[in-house]
Amino acid sequence: ACLMSWQDASVLTLLSFDVGARRIGIAVGNSISGTARPVGVLDVFEAGPNWPALDVWMREWLPNGLVVGDPLTQDGESQPARVKAIAFARQLAVRYAKPVSFMDERNTSIEAAQRFADSRARGETKRHQADQLDAWAAVIILERWFLQPHNRIELDAIL
Repeated sequence: ACLMSWQDASVLTLLSFDVGARRIGIAVGNSISGTARPVGVLDVFEAGPNWPALDVWMREWLPNGLVVGDPLTQDGESQPARVKAIAFARQLAVRYAKPVSFMDERNTSIEAAQRFADSRARGETKRHQADQLDAWAAVIILERWFLQPHNRIELDAIL
């Protein structure tokens, strides 16, 4: 199923993922507000992601679909991190039988750090929560997905 063409769902609940070598940031959002919030960070071990922890979040949020950050270079080229993100997206699609979409994640880490700093300045977050930066990057990925439908790429379209 294609996430972008889901006309039957009046409200889409989505989980998004910022895939890193050691951690995967996760956020949740919905199509009514077009906003997202951090869920947490999933550890990645030698054998792969902590699937049991993700299973819990999948049961908790019951998402209609999943959005994975597409780690292109600044020039829009592929890189080794993109191979990992695509492999993770394919595992998600098989494991959870949900549609998976990609969204350009360039500069999300920089924006996430700025949002975290702003949140700290307002007293909403604490310094020890800096390990959640990957989840903040996932928030930005999902918000971009809502705001930029023309930049969405379905998993099936990725070679």
